[in-house]
Amino acid sequence: MKLWRKPFDYAEKATTSGQVFIDEERCKGCGYCVEFCPREVLKMSTELSPKGYNLAVVQDESKCLACGFCEVICPEFAIRISTTNEK
Repeated sequence: MKLWRKPFDYAEKATTSGQVFIDEERCKGCGYCVEFCPREVLKMSTELSPKGYNLAVVQDESKCLACGFCEVICPEFAIRISTTNEK
């Protein structure tokens, strides 16, 4: 029985480019997605949302590997990744 977990490696998981969808109604601007993105796809907006938050926005979607870090780390479930393999 294994008592340890294998570290997550985005290079193993990422197989294709991805498209990032951010739900602006759910995003509270915590910045976890920006901080943990290995390819710096996201950045924090300088503009405030109607609720008063600085939202995460897509900076350069062409860099996205669809690793899913941002999707998993978001506490508000405001991010969804779609790969080019999905229909």
